[in-house]
Parts: sequence; structure tokens; C-alpha cells
Amino acid sequence: MNEWIVQGIGFLGVAFFALSYQVKSNRKLFLCQAIGSGLFALQFFLLGAVSGAYSLLLNIFRGLLLMRYNDWPWVRWKGLAALFCGLHGLITCLTWAGPISLLSFTAAAVSTLGQWQNNAKTIRLANLFCASPCWLAYDILVHSWGGILSESIAIFSVLLSVFRFGWSALGDPDSDFQK
Repeated sequence: MNEWIVQGIGFLGVAFFALSYQVKSNRKLFLCQAIGSGLFALQFFLLGAVSGAYSLLLNIFRGLLLMRYNDWPWVRWKGLAALFCGLHGLITCLTWAGPISLLSFTAAAVSTLGQWQNNAKTIRLANLFCASPCWLAYDILVHSWGGILSESIAIFSVLLSVFRFGWSALGDPDSDFQK
């Protein structure tokens, strides 16, 4: 497939990930990230980066479940986070491409654990200090220019959301961020 088209798919994903940190609810954050993950999964498949592609597909399912965190009591069960981490581990084993596969596993597992806390502050911290840097390294290694831009923007966007809303608002269980 044409390199410009493959890279363009990644740049479409950039828009959804950048937007995800500027919304005021976890539900909308998960929806934006599911769409962005779908676009990046497609791009990763086209680039031959299957570990990342399958991890992102699993992340879409995770995000859709987490959108119902407050509606479906069984989704709040912390064992589901462990199950998703285990599935990410299985994906890593089945698609092993060397140590690069550990980057997508680490990013997916840490973001899963962060998101299952259903706390805007924890989600952003997990992404700022682990998930985004791991995906950034993965993107560099697989030559996903949109991914590189997306993770750079994600890091900046998390910092911007902290500036805009403050750490206390992000961690407040009664704030709009938790809906």
C-alpha cells in the first residue's frame, strides 16, 4: 500500500488521541481513544507491527467496556484489569517480534491498570509516565510518524489538562471527570 496512505491513517488517529485528553468525562475519553486505537491498529497492521496492532484492538474492547464502568457493576471488578493484562501478555507471546513487543505490552498493561481505577488523575499519570513513552518508542521503531506525533501530543495534552483543570479536580470522585 502507498506509504502516504499508511502514514495518513496514523495522522487521523492523532486527532482522536489529542482530543481524548481535552474532554471532561472518562466515558468520552475512552470513546475517542477507541477510535484512535482502531486507526492506529490498522496502520500498525499495514506497517507489519502486529504486536502493537493486536494490543490496540484489545484496547478498543477495553475502552468500550470502561465506557460503561458506572453502569455495569461487573465492569468495575478489578479482576477484569488483570484479565486484560493477561490477554496483552498472550498477544505479546503470540506475536513476539523481539524486545520491541515488550513496549506495546508495557504500554497496554499500564494504561489498563490506570484506566481501571476510573480516576482521571490516575489515568493521566499512567499515560504521562509510562504508556505514552512506551508507545512513543514503539512508534519510532516501527516508523509510525502519526504515532510519534500522537504520543508527543498526548504527553503535552495531559500536561495541558492538568494546567486547565488542576490535579485536585482530576482526582475528585464527584467531579465531571468521573462521569
